Amino acid sequence: MGRRSKEEVLYVAGQRPTTVQDHIALVEIDLTGELMIAAAAASEDRLSPDRIDEVLDVDVDGEGGGRGCPVPPSS
Repeated sequence: MGRRSKEEVLYVAGQRPTTVQDHIALVEIDLTGELMIAAAAASEDRLSPDRIDEVLDVDVDGEGGGRGCPVPPSS
């Protein structure tokens, strides 16, 4: 296998989609970040389950609307 020219490498690299988004993964990353920020700001060693629910905006009444249960975007 020989060396490829710069033009050939750019051509091959350009064939991949430039933006691939996994919306569920992005929500999970955002929620993980929120938990990390809350944990860093907490005075106690661990976040309580109630504090975790609060940070994740979990609706404990089951009425929906919280960020803890992401809904995939409609197509």
